[in-house]
Amino acid sequence: MTVIESISQFLLSPLKIGGMSFLFTPAQAMFRLLLPILLIFIAYKILLLLIRRLILKPLKIEEEIKNRIYRYTRLVLRIAVFILLFSLITGFFGSEIQYYITTIWNILTRPFYTAGTSRISIITILLAIPIVYLASWTARITKKFIDATVLYKLSIDEAVRFTISNLIRYGVMVLAILIGLSIIGINLSSLAVLFGVLGIGVGFGLQNVVSNYISGLIIFMERPLKEGDRILVNGLEGDVIHIRLRSTIINTLTNETIVVPNSQLVGNSIHNYSYQDKRIIVINDVQVSYSSDLELARDVLLGIAERNPYALKKPSPFVRVAAFQDSGIELALWTWISDHTQKYSAISWANMEIWREFKKAGISIPFPQVDLHVKEPVVHIASKEHGST
Repeated sequence: MTVIESISQFLLSPLKIGGMSFLFTPAQAMFRLLLPILLIFIAYKILLLLIRRLILKPLKIEEEIKNRIYRYTRLVLRIAVFILLFSLITGFFGSEIQYYITTIWNILTRPFYTAGTSRISIITILLAIPIVYLASWTARITKKFIDATVLYKLSIDEAVRFTISNLIRYGVMVLAILIGLSIIGINLSSLAVLFGVLGIGVGFGLQNVVSNYISGLIIFMERPLKEGDRILVNGLEGDVIHIRLRSTIINTLTNETIVVPNSQLVGNSIHNYSYQDKRIIVINDVQVSYSSDLELARDVLLGIAERNPYALKKPSPFVRVAAFQDSGIELALWTWISDHTQKYSAISWANMEIWREFKKAGISIPFPQVDLHVKEPVVHIASKEHGST
C-alpha cells in the first residue's frame, strides 16, 4: 500500500481515538467542522480590523469614545462567534452529541490512581489548575490588603513589614490550595504516604530547587537584602527589583535583568550598599608629582569635595596620603554622599573638577615613567695589550 493510499484510507475511514469510535471520518471533520471554524475566526479578525481602520478611525470624535465603541463592537462580535460555533458543533454531531459528551465525560472521570477515598482522574487534574490560580490570586489580594491596612498602621521597619506580608501571602496560598483540593475530592491524608515517597525521590533529583526555596525563606526571615537595595553579586552591580521564593530579580546598572537563584545569595557574600544606611563614602584616587606642594593639593581636593553637589556637609570630607608610588604621591579624597545610587555620578564630577583645579593651581598629575641609565662600556686595557703582543 502506497503512502497516498494509506492517507486516503485514514481520511475516509470512521475516526477512532483510543477505544472511542466516531461516526464521521477525518475528512468530514476537517471540511465540515475545522475549516468552517477557521473561516469564522478569520472573518472575526478581518471585521475587527475593518471596523477600527475604515469606520472608527475617520470619525472626528474623542479617542476614548472610539475605544469604547470598539470594545462594545468586539463584545457583540464575540457573542455572535460563540453562537455560530455552538450551532456549527451541534449541527455537525447531530443527535449523537449526547453520546459523545457522555463518552468523553466517562474518559475524563475515569480514575487512573486511587488512594483510600481519593480518586485521581483527568478531570481532577484539570480542576486543580484553576484552584492553584485562585489560590495565588487570593494570596496576592490578601497581601495587598494586609499591607494597606494592618501593616501600614504599625510602626515597624519596612524590611520586617515585607517579610511578614510575604509569609502571610504564601501561607494563604498553601491553605487555599489545600482547601481547594479537599473540595474536589482529594483526601490529602490518604496521599501523605505517596507524597512522602515522591518527596524522597524528588529531593535527590531537585536538590538545587529545594535549596533555592529554603534560601528564599531564609532571605524573608533574616532580610540580608530587600527590594530596592543596591548590591554587588557575582561581579555585577544592580538594584534588587523583586524577591521571589526561588529566585531574586536584579536590574544591573546597564539595564540588564538577571535572575539570581536564592541559594547563591545565601551561600555567598553579598555587597549590600544600602543594608542599613544609604550613605556611602566615594573615593577619588589621584597622584601628584614629588615636586608638588602636598598641602596645596590637599586644600584643593577639600575645596572640590565641599562643592560637590552630591556630597554631605557632615561627616566632613578628608584627604589621605595613600602611598608613595613609583611615579608620584598617591592622594585619596574621601567624600560622604547621601545616596548610594549617586556613587558614579559623584566620582565622575569630582574627577573632572580635580583635573580642572589641578591645572589652575599648577599641580602636575604624573604619568607612569621609567628612567633608563646607560653606563659607558668598560675598556679592558689588559686584554688589548695581550691582544697586541
